Amino acid sequence: MRERMWELKQAASPGTLELYIYGDVEGDSYDWWRDEVIRSETSANAFRDALAAHPDVKQIDLYINSYGGAVFEGTAIYNQLRRHPAHKTVYVDGFACSIASVIAMAGDEVVMPRNTLMMIHNMWMGAVGNAAELRKAADDLDVINAAGRQAYLEKARDKLDEAVLSAMMDAETWLTAEQCLQYGLADRYADADADMSGAAAVLQKANLTLEQRLTVQKSLAAQLRQLAQPPAPPAPTPEPETTNSVMALFRNF
Repeated sequence: MRERMWELKQAASPGTLELYIYGDVEGDSYDWWRDEVIRSETSANAFRDALAAHPDVKQIDLYINSYGGAVFEGTAIYNQLRRHPAHKTVYVDGFACSIASVIAMAGDEVVMPRNTLMMIHNMWMGAVGNAAELRKAADDLDVINAAGRQAYLEKARDKLDEAVLSAMMDAETWLTAEQCLQYGLADRYADADADMSGAAAVLQKANLTLEQRLTVQKSLAAQLRQLAQPPAPPAPTPEPETTNSVMALFRNF
């Protein structure tokens, strides 16, 4: 039996639901040999059915640690959350990559521990067919990418320009929690750091090159060392100059 990757459950607080997306976002599939639909636990259909079972919920707490998955399923989940009248708080528990970062944008409040990351990029898909069909697939991707950009822009408001966002998506950009706050993709830091003991495995599955994985892992290590250091004594000047090695690493990523 496949391990359950996400869970929607009634929280201890009345009127609150907790949703966990800890793995691939996948759609339903079809078994042609058995002539039956195989339901995915992370499909938009499964999410819709589970959410409909709690129509009067007032608060949804969404916890994400995912490198992404199916664009169409994730987009549908994002829109379901956006339409829901409950207040949504999103907690990034490790990684919110690709379509998982789009789902995170449905939160009224996005909370990130300082040692967590988002990854944004242009959507991609496989295509077969003649020249006309392949050109149409490229045109379709342009529309899909434009829709994805709107999710980020609606969350960021005036903190992020579409041209800057497009350039970051073209470059497949990893963003620290600090950068997410800077661009309006997150609202505040969490009170405690996330458990990143499984970070290497997630990065391996994210289909990064060896050089990219090393860069991200070095960034995480540097950030963890910085968080472990005791607070520095107050500087004599009111506005001391600081540096951010993590951001510098990501600028060169």
